[in-house]
Amino acid sequence: MITQLFKPAGEPTSRIRAIFRVGLGVFLIFAGLSHLTFQRVEFLAQVPNWVPLDGDLVVVLSGLVEIILGAALVFIPRFRVFIGWITAAFFVVVFPGNVAQYLNGTNAFGLKTDRARFIRLFFQPLLVLWALWSTGAWRDLQASRHAEQ
Repeated sequence: MITQLFKPAGEPTSRIRAIFRVGLGVFLIFAGLSHLTFQRVEFLAQVPNWVPLDGDLVVVLSGLVEIILGAALVFIPRFRVFIGWITAAFFVVVFPGNVAQYLNGTNAFGLKTDRARFIRLFFQPLLVLWALWSTGAWRDLQASRHAEQ
C-alpha cells in the first residue's frame, strides 16, 4: 500500500480537479511567500509555546514547505497523488497552530474574537479534503484497495 504512494499517478483527474489542484498550489505558494515577508509576525503568533524550536525558524521552515508543496502541486502533476498525501499531512501537522491561536486568544489574520478563531478551526479539515480530492489521492487509494481484493 505504501509503495502505491511513490509511483506516478494512475488515472488522470478531471479538469475541475486539476483546476482545484493548481489553485491549491497557487494558494500555498502565496501563503509560503507571506510567511517569509509581509505576514511573518502574524504567522509567528500561531506557533504554539510548546514547540521546541525558535518560533521564527518554524515560520520560515513552514513557509518554505508551503512554497515547495505549492510548486509541486502546480508543476509536477505526474506525482500528484504522493504530493496530495504529503500536503494533507502538512495541513494536519500545522493544525495545532490554529488550535493554539484559539486557546491563547491570539489576534492574528484579522481574527480578533474567540468565535472567529473557533470558526477558523473548521477550515483546516477542508484544506485536507481539498488536497486529497483535487490530487485524486483518496480516489487512487480506494482504487488500489479494490484492486487488492
